Amino acid sequence: MNKVNLNELNMLEGWIEKEPNSRRKVAFPYYSSTGTENSSVVFFELEREQALGIHTDNAEEIVFILQGEAEITLGGEVSPMKKEEMVLIPAMVPHNIRNIGTDILKVIGFFPSSNVGSTFTEPVMPINQKEAGAPPISVGHPLKWNDIVRIIMSS
Repeated sequence: MNKVNLNELNMLEGWIEKEPNSRRKVAFPYYSSTGTENSSVVFFELEREQALGIHTDNAEEIVFILQGEAEITLGGEVSPMKKEEMVLIPAMVPHNIRNIGTDILKVIGFFPSSNVGSTFTEPVMPINQKEAGAPPISVGHPLKWNDIVRIIMSS
């Protein structure tokens, strides 16, 4: 059984240098490198006043707010979201999520693809690339997310 406790996930930190309020912590507990065939899940956290950064994804996404208050920009629309609300984000539509509350914003995104690619308008640090998403780790067998983070951090 491939079971995950969100509170035990090691998170990868990222930011966009040209956007000072774009620090986030991200984990992909489920995607091709952890053994999925047709789906993936991203979990991320944003501190107060931080935003994910404008980007598109190569697959549609259902975003679910676990904790906090968010403002989502989807195409030309802007809407507040709160705990236990969801929104559908079509593939390749520019979007951003920003923490507008006082608590840490915790979000889960569900994708119908095991390999999610995200393209940001500016490079994501520390990888210094516009292309981000689920890390392409290939070892021939499924790994747990925390093992993937250890591989990434040691390289």
